Amino acid sequence: MEYKAFLLKYAEIGIKGRNRYLFEDALVEQIRYALRRCEGEFSVRKEQGRIYADVISERYDYDEVVENLKRVFGLSHICPMIQLEDEGFERLSGEIVKYMDAVYEDKHLTFKVNARRARKNYPKTSMEINCDLGEALLNAFPEMRVDVHEPEVMLNVEVREHIYVYSVVIPGPGGMPVGTAGKAMLLLSGGIDSPVAGYMIAKRGVRIDAVYFHAPPYTSERAKQKVIDLAKAVSKYAGEIHLHVINFTDIQMYIYDKCPHDELTIIMRRYMMRIAEYLAKENGCLGLITGESIGQVASQTTASLLVTNEVCTLPVYRPLIAFDKMDIVEIAEKIDTYETSVLPYEDCCTIFVAKHPVTKPNLNIIRKHETHLAERIDELVRTALETREILAVSADR
Repeated sequence: MEYKAFLLKYAEIGIKGRNRYLFEDALVEQIRYALRRCEGEFSVRKEQGRIYADVISERYDYDEVVENLKRVFGLSHICPMIQLEDEGFERLSGEIVKYMDAVYEDKHLTFKVNARRARKNYPKTSMEINCDLGEALLNAFPEMRVDVHEPEVMLNVEVREHIYVYSVVIPGPGGMPVGTAGKAMLLLSGGIDSPVAGYMIAKRGVRIDAVYFHAPPYTSERAKQKVIDLAKAVSKYAGEIHLHVINFTDIQMYIYDKCPHDELTIIMRRYMMRIAEYLAKENGCLGLITGESIGQVASQTTASLLVTNEVCTLPVYRPLIAFDKMDIVEIAEKIDTYETSVLPYEDCCTIFVAKHPVTKPNLNIIRKHETHLAERIDELVRTALETREILAVSADR
């Protein structure tokens, strides 16, 4: 069956009341962005609470289109369909029979016709359409059976300006269209967690920028490329990401020289959060995103998170805060970041980890020890910000 159109359904957007059109328009733009990555030409339109994507070129790659649409946050279902002109019920019955014959090679199945008559001047009611089309299918394919409770095939027929027919329903990713909930700054490392955190926040409509803390020569260019590849993977869902690469080596070595080594991770993390917040405010972000999960490592105990949070004035979004590691790995595998994340190129968070890092840091003691950095730390942070590299990362490049 060669489909020339797709019905694209949303769920949560439908409860948005008077502002629903804003979310619909944002979803349409995200659909167009996704389809620009596909072979062929497409027209996306909004009509009576429905969004349609029409194929207007002779050729296109069906599988490629479906895969790209499955990454558009806000879509609940993707329905390949045929579009028919209203040329009488007898013609409609014949087209329905052709459709079922083309889509289902094995006719030993149960089905139900689910008609929706949005155009009230159509000469048959929804119930009459259901009964008459069901009869036509049973006459054409005696091996089929009707099951109105749990059919194997739900044949949907929508009578609008045109008549739309579909039975294949592909789950979409859900969520909200990217860009409808502002922007946030993701602290992106080369690990498993932070790309998943970015994906999950983007799913709620938040546009993502990211910051990566690079520590040459202790971390290699391959470690940096790994992070770029992770940003590309997340951008398939979140759209283009501006990745800020911060050279963190001098700051890290200064902390290492001046502060107790069991507090190195916590103090280093506090300066990462300070720098990330500076970048967030500079770029119009409304919060920070991290991949932290309670108790996963020493810097993610509740006491450590309290001390880390203290330097932030923006909200810190931690979507993985109560996740088990296997929960996170499952999502990472689904979004194709896991294999990249486990490549053996370490980031700056893992290079100078103490043998016995503090798990219950005292905020007052941490503040006191940070005073040892007063002589040069502001200058080092300023230099790191001035020399940062900004990369525009997307799935297309």
